[in-house]
Amino acid sequence: MFYDLHIHSCLSPCADDDMTVNNIVNMSLIKGLELIAICDHNSVKQLPAFDKAAKGKIKVLYGVEIQTKEDVHVLGYFQRLEDAMSMQPWLDEHLVSVENEERIFGKQILLNEWDEEIGKENRLLISSVDLDIKQVCDCIHEHHGVVVLAHVLHRVNSITTQLGFIPPDLSYDGLEVSNIEDQKLICVQQPWLAENDVWLMNSDAHQLIDIHEAEYELSQKGWKVLCCKI
Repeated sequence: MFYDLHIHSCLSPCADDDMTVNNIVNMSLIKGLELIAICDHNSVKQLPAFDKAAKGKIKVLYGVEIQTKEDVHVLGYFQRLEDAMSMQPWLDEHLVSVENEERIFGKQILLNEWDEEIGKENRLLISSVDLDIKQVCDCIHEHHGVVVLAHVLHRVNSITTQLGFIPPDLSYDGLEVSNIEDQKLICVQQPWLAENDVWLMNSDAHQLIDIHEAEYELSQKGWKVLCCKI
């Protein structure tokens, strides 16, 4: 199953305004994808519209990208929309309250299923929550989600950049890299990681053009972890 499980909508201030739920779904179909996920920064508020826009067209997981107090990005995936939405009160409680300045950071647009603007998020979503990475991973699991460490070789907000290594005792379910070469490199650098772990090759798309082509297929093990463990 061809996938891209890290796509930002226009609710994320760093994403283009044309990253609407229908544009994301339709571009993913054009590119031949079969399974996608929106993972906005520290919010799941766009997911109900995404669910309606995608229904009957493409398979989805419901995602979120949480920034821990160490500034590490962690992806949470949920098979059921209600489990993902149950994260919002927790996010509201723990997200550091900083007002968004659109001129500097960009708009944070909330849509309905027809891509009509129904509101804006006023708090800056690219802030951190006030909990550490272990607490964030535990919370995702408590809400019946799966934890994937985001862009582990990225120079900004990756666990290897912020902590210097991936703790062997951290409770996570998968790792995200940009490509197979990065997967091999991180396994050499941190030999307690295994090549047979669940690895996701996602785009982290902030523009429609960045959404992956039908290049990476979800492994049988990946499918079981993401869609059967939940």
